[in-house]
Amino acid sequence: MTASEPLIAKHGGYRKLKSFQVAQLVYDITVRFCARYIDKRSRTCDQMVQAARSGVQNIAEGSQASGTSKKTEIKLTNVARASLEELRLDYEDFLRQRGLSIWEHGDHRRQQLIDRRCASVDDVAQWVREEHERGLCGQSRPRGHKQTDPAIYPELTANVALVLLAVASSLLDRQLTAQATAFETEGGFTERLYRVRTQKRSSRPSSTRSTKSTPSTSD
Repeated sequence: MTASEPLIAKHGGYRKLKSFQVAQLVYDITVRFCARYIDKRSRTCDQMVQAARSGVQNIAEGSQASGTSKKTEIKLTNVARASLEELRLDYEDFLRQRGLSIWEHGDHRRQQLIDRRCASVDDVAQWVREEHERGLCGQSRPRGHKQTDPAIYPELTANVALVLLAVASSLLDRQLTAQATAFETEGGFTERLYRVRTQKRSSRPSSTRSTKSTPSTSD
């Protein structure tokens, strides 16, 4: 415990978390992906968008709640992690049910995408276009192909989402481990409240500390 330990711990700042940034990018990709490749009337469309949104929102809410409740922070971070796992299965199902390939763990495109450090959905779309063009080198262009239209690349886009989901999930796993360790060693809000109150009492001059009063003889 430091001499200046505050009652309300430092909290928020979730926009600086890498897990939040990647999860938000996955959310933006998913909104665009579902608008293009999933029937808007289907339950799958709504579930995928909501799962992606849940990942983002629960990271933010957990970070904001951490000031007064480490338990809530851990719970919401875990909800975010579970939501992204649900979304991962939806993308895998999309590819599997259409006979499209899922990149193996050692696929060189996975690392190329990570190294690109895409910051926005448009950055991702640009990478997908470039990767599609590389794949078409030496091949005849299919009829109706539009070089600048990323909407014709569902296989590439779904795999991109899976790679980014793996990154976000790994980051959240590490966050959960760190949060659990902090809770074990520092305790939660109740323990912090006790430490701060004890510190305040011990820092008062001895003359101002409360003492037992002497009973009045007139009573």
